[in-house]
Formats: sequence, structure tokens, C-alpha cells
Amino acid sequence: MGVFTYEMEVATSIPPAKMFKAFVLDADNLFPKVVPQAIKSSELLEGDGGPGSIKKITFGEGSQFKYVKHKVEGIDKENFSYCYSIIEGDVLMNTFETISYETKFMAAPGGGSICKSSSKYYTISDIEINEEQIKAGKERASGMYKAVEAYLLANPDLYD
Repeated sequence: MGVFTYEMEVATSIPPAKMFKAFVLDADNLFPKVVPQAIKSSELLEGDGGPGSIKKITFGEGSQFKYVKHKVEGIDKENFSYCYSIIEGDVLMNTFETISYETKFMAAPGGGSICKSSSKYYTISDIEINEEQIKAGKERASGMYKAVEAYLLANPDLYD
């Protein structure tokens, strides 16, 4: 098994606490509203949303994938960080055993935030990873951050 790590940073004008509440704590409700072409629905299958919980995310019409199951690994509301792993779904493409993500929202100069994300792709055996697929995934993730930012700018009273 191989492990490939990718990191990404996205700057946003939204403060970290608000971005964390929207992007992590209320993602199950917010994403289907803000990016319905990407996320159709989210369903809590096990747990209370905290560590150990399992969620099923069903993708929207615009996605090449049908669904994924996430396992929440950790959530730190004080430090605005969230860790989860994809444990099932066609996103794994018979190439990955699992994909784990760590996201942290940090204060940026001017009142906004920097969203730092680290992804670890655990391949099945010695399968080579397709860099273009990873790049496309990063672009989709960046688009989701920007869509949430735009929604929060248009609805400034949310998540205060």
C-alpha cells in the first residue's frame, strides 16, 4: 500500500468560527442548498455527528460519483479543525483503500480565514495515483469553499 499526501490552502473573507460552523458543523444542511449539483443529501447513519460517526453523502446530478461514506475521526470546535475518512463509495475507484482529510480554519489578516486541508490517499497495493484526478478533486474542494463563502457573504446573519 502506498500513501500520497496533498495539501491545499484556500483564503476566504469569512472569519474562522463562522466558516467552521457553516463548512463543518452545518455542512449536512448547507451543502445541498449551496452546491446541489455537487451534494444532493447527507445522512447520519451511526453516531451523533462526533468522532466515530458514519455519514452517507449522496452526490448531485453534476457529479461523476454516486455516494461516499465518511467516518468522523475528530472534531475540535475550539480550534476549528475537523478530520474524517472516506471509508466506502465509488470515489475510492477501486484504487484507494481509504482517503483521510484534515481541515483547519485559521485567522487571516483582515478578519478572514485560511482553510488548510491535508489529504492522505491510501492506495490498494502499489497502484499508481492519477495526478489529474487529484488536481480535479482539489479544484472541486476549492469551489465548495468559495460557494460557501459567497453564500455567507449574501447571508451575513447566518452562523453568528
